Amino acid sequence: MGQKAYYHLPGLFEFYDLYNVFLPIFREHREYFYQWCEIGSIYGAPADCVWGGGRVGFGNNAPEKVLSLMNEYGISARLTFSNSLLEKNHLLDKKCNNLCRLFSTFGKNNGVIVYSELLLDYLKNEYPELYFVSSTTKVLTDFTDFLAEVKREDFRFVVPDFRLNKDFTNLQKLTLKEKSKVEFLCNECCWIGCTDRKKCYENVSRKNLGEDCPDHHCKAPHGNKGYVFSEAMNNPSFIGIEDIQKIYLPMGFSNFKLEGRSLGSAIILEFLLYYLTKPEYHLKVREKIYLDSALDLF
Repeated sequence: MGQKAYYHLPGLFEFYDLYNVFLPIFREHREYFYQWCEIGSIYGAPADCVWGGGRVGFGNNAPEKVLSLMNEYGISARLTFSNSLLEKNHLLDKKCNNLCRLFSTFGKNNGVIVYSELLLDYLKNEYPELYFVSSTTKVLTDFTDFLAEVKREDFRFVVPDFRLNKDFTNLQKLTLKEKSKVEFLCNECCWIGCTDRKKCYENVSRKNLGEDCPDHHCKAPHGNKGYVFSEAMNNPSFIGIEDIQKIYLPMGFSNFKLEGRSLGSAIILEFLLYYLTKPEYHLKVREKIYLDSALDLF
C-alpha cells in the first residue's frame, strides 16, 4: 500500500480551539497516528455567511487566526460556500468576498466548496488563486452525472453522494486521474433511502440567506435522534479504516471527507481518534486534549 489517505476534516472555524490543541500532538507525536494517513484540508465557514450551505456555520474565530494555524501545519483551508439558492445580488456580499480575498492571498493552496454555478463562475474570475470542490449537497446519486462532474476541469475534487460509496463496479472503471479527484464522504448518518436530502440542504441555504423559514423535519427512520457515530458505522455507505486500507487505497482512491460541522468538539475528537489514531494511543491523545486547560470539549 504505497498510497496515503488524505482526510478532509470538518470545522475550520467551528472547532478551531480543538485543532489548535490537536495539530501540535499530531506533529510532535506522529508515532501515535497511522503512518498511511495525512490531513489534506480542514473546511468550514464562519457564522452569518450568506454563501454558506450544507450546515449553518457557527464559528466566530478570526479568519486570520484560523489561516495562521493552517499555514503553520501546511494544511489547506477550505471555505464551505455551498448555498444552492444564490442569486446574482448575493455575489456582492462583503463578508464572503473579504473571506475569499483573504484565503486567496494568505498562504497557498486554499479552496472553496461550491454548489452554485453562478458562484463558481464568479469565484473563478475574481479569485483564480483558489481551487474548487464540487459539493456533496448536489446529491449526485446517478453515477453518470457524478462522472460528468469528475470530468469537469473546474474542480480539483468532487464529493459524490454517500450512496455511491460502495458502487465498486463503476468506481473501479475510473482512470487514475479521475480517482484522484474523488473525495468520499465516509461517516454520513443520513438514512440511505432518504429522498429529502436536497430539501434538507435547501432549508439550510434559506437559513444562511436570512430567510425566516421553519426547520426541515427529517422523515427518515430514527431521524429525530440526531447524529450518532455508532449508528453511522452501521450505515451501508459507511467507510471505515479497514475499508480505506484494504479497498479504497489499493483501488487508487486517496481522499476521504468527514462530516461534522454541526456537531460538538467531543464527537469530532472521536472521529480523529477512530480515523487517524492507533488504538493503543487513543487514551494518550484523549489525556493530552482533556488536560489542556484552554479547551472545553463539553
